[in-house]
Amino acid sequence: MTVDALTDVTGLRVGHADRTGDGWLTGTTVVLAAEGGAVAAVDVRGGGPGTKETDALDPRNVVQKIEAIVLTGGSAYGLDAASGVMAWLEERQRGVRVGADPAHVVPVVPAACVFDLGRGGDFRARPDAALGRAAVEAAAASEVRAPVAEGCVGAGTGAVMGSLKGGVGTASAVLDSGITVAALVVANAAGSVTDPRTGVLYGELLQGRTDLPDPRVHEAADRRLVECAATNAPPPLNTTLAVVATDAELSKAQAQKLAGTAHDGIARAVRPVHLLHDGDTVFALATGARELDAAPLALNEILAAGADVVTRAIVRAARAAESVDGPGGTWPSYTELYGTEASGPRPER
Repeated sequence: MTVDALTDVTGLRVGHADRTGDGWLTGTTVVLAAEGGAVAAVDVRGGGPGTKETDALDPRNVVQKIEAIVLTGGSAYGLDAASGVMAWLEERQRGVRVGADPAHVVPVVPAACVFDLGRGGDFRARPDAALGRAAVEAAAASEVRAPVAEGCVGAGTGAVMGSLKGGVGTASAVLDSGITVAALVVANAAGSVTDPRTGVLYGELLQGRTDLPDPRVHEAADRRLVECAATNAPPPLNTTLAVVATDAELSKAQAQKLAGTAHDGIARAVRPVHLLHDGDTVFALATGARELDAAPLALNEILAAGADVVTRAIVRAARAAESVDGPGGTWPSYTELYGTEASGPRPER
């Protein structure tokens, strides 16, 4: 049985920690691998990324597996959340062994951040090591294949998509081979996720949605978004982050190809993408529970599915987000503007 989430990849757990109110609107999300780690890679395409330990994921470099990935708000300040995850892992002797003593480990914790500074009203309210620890503890305490909270949680707490409220979304697919591919996305894009002519989510158009919002509803939504944009501070930096994962056995080079192809899923759901003030970053994880066919092109179905689940995860982030109206700005949700009408066909589970 699947839950249509990143946790459908056996061994992966997800934990969120966030703070809202009193100037806060931000948080951190941790993807925790099973003990022993997972093969990991990254592909950064935005012009303004904020990352940590991504060089370690280069296939040419020595680190083969990592124990956790951190997605966080707070721009570059929020990368401090990874320190809390490192400390938690070190206490459990999980990381790269650097000596004979089992306690001598260096946890390599890749991280990436989204820009949400000031969206709760206080520019200095941003994730720290304590929030990172809270997120990894939440991940560790969750059950196998646990559903993953979506919307304004974790790193998606202060996320926005153009003038709409953004958030966290997740999705998964089981291929004919039995291999699972899944994604978790923090949708915080400078670009738009909606077709300006109709108001339909771009990602839903690709999923086959044919019903369109009532033109009067779309006109009212446009007016509302223009009003909010006029009062909000312009978003100087935005980022869409994703973790795409599979239970297939991949090399670091194959995982890097998966991370790169998964960016296509962002491009299908957000327009424009990969701008100079975006930090669009995709991590890939491979847990190795299922053997991949040795045929050179066997990876193709995983690559295609990776992009597909990223698109669906962005749609789900938009659908799950809740409106915010506070001292840092006003961002209506897609559901507030357009309601909960059908969102196109979902894959059979």
